[in-house]
Amino acid sequence: MRPMSGDDVSRAVAGCLATLRTVVDRDWSGTRAGRLEWDCRRTAEHVASDLLAYAGQLAGRAQERYVPFGITLDAGTDNAGLLHVIDTTGVLLTTTVATTPPEVRAFHPHPFGSADREGFAAMGIAEVLLHTHDIAEGLGIAYEPAEDLAESVLARLFPHVQPGTAPWPTLLWATGRGELPGRAPVTEWRWRNNLVLPTERLTLTGIRPAAARDLRLGGDGGLAWADGGPYEGTREAAGFLVKAYEAGVHRPEFGVFALVRREDGLAVGGIGFHGAPDEEGTVEIGYDLVEGARGRGYATEAVDALAAWALARPDVASVIATIEADNVPSQHVVTRAGFTRATLEEERTAREEHGMDGALLLYVRRA
Repeated sequence: MRPMSGDDVSRAVAGCLATLRTVVDRDWSGTRAGRLEWDCRRTAEHVASDLLAYAGQLAGRAQERYVPFGITLDAGTDNAGLLHVIDTTGVLLTTTVATTPPEVRAFHPHPFGSADREGFAAMGIAEVLLHTHDIAEGLGIAYEPAEDLAESVLARLFPHVQPGTAPWPTLLWATGRGELPGRAPVTEWRWRNNLVLPTERLTLTGIRPAAARDLRLGGDGGLAWADGGPYEGTREAAGFLVKAYEAGVHRPEFGVFALVRREDGLAVGGIGFHGAPDEEGTVEIGYDLVEGARGRGYATEAVDALAAWALARPDVASVIATIEADNVPSQHVVTRAGFTRATLEEERTAREEHGMDGALLLYVRRA
């Protein structure tokens, strides 16, 4: 899998400039930008401002709020000059993404308070693609970006949206800019950066659908793995994530996470949920570790953190784990993470109502 990079930001900006340079002689200030309340001039200024803001957040490693600065154009700046500003701020974001380590995250409010370099690249590209569309629509000219850019934005910022067969119309629909057969109009929307949960020695990094697809196909998911990982359990979980994404039922916060070791940035395993909470507020987790990372407490650390995060939510009442009867080490992991063996009645109910294998034991941690 090729991660979303600064080169992709550059391609998006180049497409914007190529389209809008054909109409620099038009009245942008007097023309509404598509369905927006802004005019075309204000929309173009917004693109430049966002590209600068994302570069600033990432370069400055902002952690709690936006860096307090912005763009003020010189008096008399014409449309061609404004495009030069977009070009320049695009280069700033391109360069920042290219030079930022993958583990760095900086503040962005939606939805979990931070984004990594791929997230900021994707947000910058989304701003460029969508607002170029708005301006082009307002001015009555054609515009359609590269399909892979639209697909990448969907897979990284809209993991809760069923992708469909045509990425660009799907992205327009997902942001309230178009219609899709069989889908209700979108009136409110937010993009979603991936969730990360830090522990003492690990970072539980939410796996995006694009990375999950690569893992399912035998790739590394854009991660550096220890000891030849990932193991088959992580690849299988990634496959389930992709199926849920393609069906439009994926809830990213209840997805799959890579266990990234802080000391060297290597992924040492995977952990995740088998799905969203059921009607009783029960959610199941599973995990695996590469062989060389076992016996060091990483699994317990990760299970404890993920269970605690889930149980802090109002829609989760209990977290369960099903473990083979002869897998004593895994039983010790969940026990150390605050789980207790379910009663025989609870196990019997799980087997009857949920088809739990008779060779498995049920462990529970409650709120």
